[in-house]
Amino acid sequence: MTRRESREHVFKMLFRRDFFLEEEWKEQAERYLDSLKPHDGQPALGDEEKKTLMDKALAVCEKAAELDDRIDAAAEGWKTKRMGKVDVTVLRLALYEMEYDDDIPTKVAINEAVELARKFGGDESPGFVNGILARLVD
Repeated sequence: MTRRESREHVFKMLFRRDFFLEEEWKEQAERYLDSLKPHDGQPALGDEEKKTLMDKALAVCEKAAELDDRIDAAAEGWKTKRMGKVDVTVLRLALYEMEYDDDIPTKVAINEAVELARKFGGDESPGFVNGILARLVD
């Protein structure tokens, strides 16, 4: 599985977070992972890949309050509670990667976040996400 595919799976797992209680979210994330079928000649995810995806999603959730505070500070006139769920999820994941994932360069995290926003968000999402993340670059 490519990093892009991995990131998209984690995004989809995290997106569900705001719709469920924490205990229910974990079960929903596991169901999502179990539902992934082989496609385009790729095998189904193995247990180790599923664990890696779940671990990253859980790590982002653990830091969500801190990430939201940073996003709120950078988003002039906006708070995460008022942002679209796709945009907030993309921003949390990207900021987590920028701050805590040493394997992912900041520019890559931003570019991938913009691509996720383009794929799953509204027309304004890519520019909005890019603008917020640009303010968060140290």
